[in-house]
Amino acid sequence: MHKSFSVTLLFSVLLWLNGISTENAAARSEFEIRVFDQDTGRPIAVRMHLKDARGRVRRVPGAVNYDDHFVFFHRIVLHLPTGNYSFEMDRGPEYHYRTGHFTIETGAEDSTTVHMKRFVDMKQEGWWSGDLHIERRARDIQLLMLAEDLHIGPLTTWTNRHKQTSAATTPGSEPVSFDEQAFYLPGTGRVERSGGSLLFFHTQKIPNLDLFSAEYPSSVELLKRAKTFPAAHVNIDQPTSWDMPIWLASGMVHSITMATSHLGRDGVFEKKGWGRPHDETLYPSPHGFGQWIQKLYFEMLNCGLRIPPTAASGSGFVKNPVGYNRVYAYVDGELTWKKWWGALNAGRVLVTNGPLLRPSVHGRAPGHVFRGQPGASLKLAIDMKLATRDHVDYLEIIKNGQVVHVIRLDEWAAARGRLPELEFSQSGWFLVRAAADNSDTQRFGMTGPYYVEIGDIPHISRRSAQFFLDWVYERAHTIRLENTKQRKEVLKYHRAARKYWQHLVDTATVE
Repeated sequence: MHKSFSVTLLFSVLLWLNGISTENAAARSEFEIRVFDQDTGRPIAVRMHLKDARGRVRRVPGAVNYDDHFVFFHRIVLHLPTGNYSFEMDRGPEYHYRTGHFTIETGAEDSTTVHMKRFVDMKQEGWWSGDLHIERRARDIQLLMLAEDLHIGPLTTWTNRHKQTSAATTPGSEPVSFDEQAFYLPGTGRVERSGGSLLFFHTQKIPNLDLFSAEYPSSVELLKRAKTFPAAHVNIDQPTSWDMPIWLASGMVHSITMATSHLGRDGVFEKKGWGRPHDETLYPSPHGFGQWIQKLYFEMLNCGLRIPPTAASGSGFVKNPVGYNRVYAYVDGELTWKKWWGALNAGRVLVTNGPLLRPSVHGRAPGHVFRGQPGASLKLAIDMKLATRDHVDYLEIIKNGQVVHVIRLDEWAAARGRLPELEFSQSGWFLVRAAADNSDTQRFGMTGPYYVEIGDIPHISRRSAQFFLDWVYERAHTIRLENTKQRKEVLKYHRAARKYWQHLVDTATVE
């Protein structure tokens, strides 16, 4: 395991020109920063958080500023009033943080060089990072991705809340390649209604979207229209969406966000009254919201559904930097846009906003299905690599929704990366999770699930199926449509969903 370190940089910038007034000297005070990769010596882009002595965020004219930070490539000149400043420099979860402070004195000019240290290179192991929800300016996207060491950037350019931008693309448009192996593509859509939020990839804007009200037509109609595009990929943006069980029952969604835009760098952006609420006594803040989302995902897997988890920063929609929440997909060989999405669809993924887990189970990445003969048990050995700059106490192995092993990091290190063996006598699934020690927000890493099939009997939990069946009934009571015909049209999809979940309850193979 690699842990982060910080360096304290103290720069005292002295008065260099005698005889000029204090006012004119102060106007000329400047500080130049140049940034390189420590190992390669190459100039690189970074994100920087800068505060004055009172803790106030300092914005930099001419830089790409956003909320409490700005990004730049290699070199920036800071024109600052006299005083003390502190900073944090970042380049995504594969680099150590750099923190420090400096002092500007009247009429000064000075410079320094900072070297950013990479402690793991995920792409060298076949893992390539992406962020499924970016709502930033197209003209800035390359710099933003470079500053976060991000490789796949679908850019949201249309929503049902705002007019479609000029950067929107049509299906078949080629992604823009830059910096050897990084890609972005404008044209992603986000639709947020009473039933919840969906992300649409590789589609055009949904026809007549402006005519959709909060409840009518049904959100399933959106899925049906997206399905007409051959390469369409629909991601459930928020797992707490009221219509989530209806979308699952439709069979027309491809992935679901686990590290959501609600999970922020310094806190949780939870919107009260939006989506299906959770019991805050069982799932208290700040970690409860993220834990609730994961529980929903485990219930889904327990119903026999195999939907890959994803991650989304929501940068531009919320205050997160681009790539704060990210999904890594395992790609064999050279990265291409198409191969990355193929790996995502196959479930060869891990999601994170901190710890970087790289599992291998008998040489297989997540998403693999292990098969065994009826009446026989299947034993599986898990090898795990972990790199993190956040403090992590232990790893968890989750089998069929339950934590079955808690492994302290010293035990994992002593076992040379080998985790306890898992044994299956019935079909099921498993994954590995690591939670960082952070009191302000949920910072975690989680592998995509592996699946086990013993004979031809699937793993379907009656309790989990009933959980979603109850949800569909509860959702119907929240619909507010006075038009009888419209209400009837919407509720037909609810009836279809009830039939789907009831069938799983009736055919469940485990309690």
